[in-house]
This record gives sequence, structure tokens and C-alpha cells, in this order.
Amino acid sequence: MPSDRLSDAGVGRLAPRSGTFIVFDTVVKGFGVRVTPSGTKAFVIDYRTRAGRQRRYTIGKFPNWSVRAARKVGKELLQRVALGDDPVAQRKEDRGGEIVADLAERYIDEHLPKKRPRSQREDRDLLRLYILPAMRTTKVRDVDHAAVDRLHRKITKEGKPTRANAAVRLLSKMFNLSIKWGMRADNPCKGIEKNDELPRERYLSREEIERLWAALDVERDRESVAGILLAMLTGARLGEIVKASWDQFDLEQGVWTKPSAHTKQKRTHRAPLAPRALAMLQAMREENPHESMLFPVRAKIGTVRPAWERVRAAAGLPDVRFHDLRHSFASLLASDGVT
Repeated sequence: MPSDRLSDAGVGRLAPRSGTFIVFDTVVKGFGVRVTPSGTKAFVIDYRTRAGRQRRYTIGKFPNWSVRAARKVGKELLQRVALGDDPVAQRKEDRGGEIVADLAERYIDEHLPKKRPRSQREDRDLLRLYILPAMRTTKVRDVDHAAVDRLHRKITKEGKPTRANAAVRLLSKMFNLSIKWGMRADNPCKGIEKNDELPRERYLSREEIERLWAALDVERDRESVAGILLAMLTGARLGEIVKASWDQFDLEQGVWTKPSAHTKQKRTHRAPLAPRALAMLQAMREENPHESMLFPVRAKIGTVRPAWERVRAAAGLPDVRFHDLRHSFASLLASDGVT
């Protein structure tokens, strides 16, 4: 992302976003500041080695480092790169090999962007809360089965067995990549005994649905209410709803064609619309005939969860998740004899 000349004041004003981003300097090409979703800011240089490999070297965090001091170091490092040096390789050699923090950084840069936004958030949380506090400075090649097992048991004892399994799955993927990237020869996560995971099933009764419907009637965020109603009437996932555009709907035929990019199975899905859902959509279209998105404000934010939290609290249903609307939709259809 291009920028004007970086300054301490400008870096201080940079606000975090849903994903990591870099603002590059216009004075020293390749020098910039990286901002993570948690708000951490660190000065980096991006460069390409003579062998053609893209590298990113972290100089230090802001405000411990000023822009002026970091720019000076960045300029010197980039001059060394021009002469054939590789600062990242040199740092790893000085440390005696890559550490888990290096592996995590490369995983975030190269693999994490391929995952869905929710999965990206979950991976970042697992790294921040569990994996890096336990292994940050451990050399990648020195992490063994016992270390992974200790971390798994520690998270399990905290009363989070499912999260313990998720941490091992993330580590396993990272170490598979570390083999591909030449950091080690095996995966220390193999053979870890996982916790039993029972699928959570929560279905709303008809009485609970009536309470939820009453709470929706008084919720002030009407766009989110329409999104929640659409979930209740179609069984659609949250991501499908907030990304829905009017060109996906054939209101004459009563069909919602969900594009493969929006479905969990990555396949185009044609869903027939029940009369009540169709009537709601027709009324929405008449009210906003020129809008391209069903829920334009929610599409920008990417969620209806603030309203959902208020609605379920007002309905006295604190344990009901948004995804439970999908389960309940299918259950009610089945009870009414629909295949």
C-alpha cells in the first residue's frame, strides 16, 4: 500500500483493520510499517534476494523505534541487499536456525490469506493466546512431540478441549509447511491424542422461535433484523446472507442462486424460497429498487452479530448461536414432512 513519507505522527494514527497490512514509505523504497489486527505496528523492509526469493525483515516495533531511526536502518539493510546480502538469512544463521516466531510469521504472510476470514481470525487467536507464548523463541527444528503434547494438555486443563485440538491442528499445518520450506524434516504433531469432540446441536422450539420473533419486532437495527429473518426463513449461513446481492435472486421463480465463492462446499447452490421468505424479499426490493446488495451496510461490516446479541438476550436465549437458526430451520422442515 503506497503512502506519503512516513512520520511518527502518521504511524501513530494508523488504525488496525480486519487483516494485516503494510504502509510503505515513499523515501526509502521497500521500507514500511506493518499493522496487525491487534494494533501492533512494526517497521519492516521487503526485498528480493539475488536468487529471486521474496523476503520480509522486521526491524522493530513502533514506538520503541522512531520512523527516523527505523528508516536509517532499513536504508542500510537495503543497501546490503543490493550488494548480495540476505538480512533474513543472516539473522536466522546468527540464531542458529528459524524459531517458531519465524514460522508463524511466514505462515501468516503466505498461507493465512488463502483461508476464510473467520478461519484467519481463529488462527491468529490460537497463535497469540497459546502457541507463541509457549514456543515463540524455540527453534523450529527443536520442537518435539512432547512439547506439542504439553501445550495440548495445558489448554485442555483450562477447560478448552476443543480449542486444544484446534491448536494442534494449526501446529500440524504449520509444521507440514515447515517441511516444505526446508526448516525441518518431520512433523512433531503426529500421534498427538486428541480430545473427544461431540458436535453441539441446539434446536429452537416453536415457543423459542416465537420469543425470538417478538424480540426482532422491537430491535432498532432493521437491516440486521431482515438478515436474521432471512436466516430463519431459508437456513442460510451468515456469510451467505451478508454477501447476498440482488442479482442472485430470481423473485419470479422464487429461487436464490448462491455463487460457489459464498458457499461452504465451494459449489453453486440453487435454493428454493418459501412463500414467506419470497414475500419479504419482494417487499425489500420494492423499497430499494436500485440497491445492488440486499444488506448494503451489513455487507460493509460483514456481520449482523451486534444486533443478534441484543435480540437473543431480549428473547432470553443466551445459549443460542446464529448458526443454530440453520439447524432449527432444517429440523422444522423435517418435522413438517419435507425431505
